[in-house]
Amino acid sequence: MIIDFHTHVFPQSIRDNRETLFSSEPAFKLLYQSANSRLIGAGELIDIMDQNGVDKSVIFGFPWKSSTVFIPHNDYILEMVQKYPERLIGLGCFEPSGQAAVDEAERFIAAGGSGIGELAFYETGIDEDALDRLVPIMELCAGQKLPILIHTNEPVGHHYHGKTPITLAQIYRLIERFPANKIVLAHWGGGLFFYGLMKKEVKERLNNVYFDTAASPYLYDSAVYQIADTTVGIDKILFGSDYPLLPPSAYFKEMAEAGLTEAQMNRIKGGNANQLWI
Repeated sequence: MIIDFHTHVFPQSIRDNRETLFSSEPAFKLLYQSANSRLIGAGELIDIMDQNGVDKSVIFGFPWKSSTVFIPHNDYILEMVQKYPERLIGLGCFEPSGQAAVDEAERFIAAGGSGIGELAFYETGIDEDALDRLVPIMELCAGQKLPILIHTNEPVGHHYHGKTPITLAQIYRLIERFPANKIVLAHWGGGLFFYGLMKKEVKERLNNVYFDTAASPYLYDSAVYQIADTTVGIDKILFGSDYPLLPPSAYFKEMAEAGLTEAQMNRIKGGNANQLWI
C-alpha cells in the first residue's frame, strides 16, 4: 500500500478567495500570494493519487492563526475523510498558540481525526515559548498514541518562501522535550537524521521520530535516501509529496535513482506510515 504522508487541501471558499486572508494571515500570504502557488481540493488530490498509484493520502490544511479560519478548514478535512474513508487520513492543523488551539486539537481528535499537523512556526522558529505552547497538544497526541507532524527545514542553503528561522538545536530540543510522542519531522527534519551517526544519546532520542520526504527533489540529491537509511534506518523514512507542490511520481523517480531495493521502497512508500496508527 502506498501512503502519501504530506498533502495540503483547501475548501472551495479559500480556493476562491485566498486574497481576503492575506492581511490577517501573513504566513499564508508569504506562501500563497503567487498565482503559481496552487490550492487544491480533495477531489483533485484523489485524481492525482489515482494517476500515481497512491492508495491513501494524509491530508491537512494550513496553520492558521484565527479560529474562524482553522475550525471550518479542519471541518473540511473531517468531511473529506468521511467522504473518502478508504483514501484519506486527516490531521488537524492550526497555529499552536492559546487555548483555542488546544480546544481545537481536542475537538478534531474527538471527531475522528487521526493526528495533528502540519504545525509550523513560520515567524519564530521552535523556541522555548513555542515548545511551552505545544505541551497540551503533545500530551493529547501522546495519550491517544497519534502522530504529530511538525514543519522543519534546513537552517542553511538557499532561501525560499516558507523557510523558517529554525536551528537543528531547536529541532533536537523539540524531540528531547516530548519523548513519548510519535513525531514526524517534515522535509527530512532539516537534516537532523545525519546525527543518527552519533554514538551517544541521539539514537535513543530519535526512537519515536520519523522523517518525511516533502519537497526533497527541490532540496536534496537522490542520494539522501541511502544516507538516511545508513544514519537512522529505512523504517524512519516516510514518503510525503507536499502535493500540490510536486506529484508523487517525482519522488518515486528519485527513489529508483537512489538505487533502493523494492523492499526499501515499499517501507518508505507506505509500510512505515501504516505503522504509526498501530
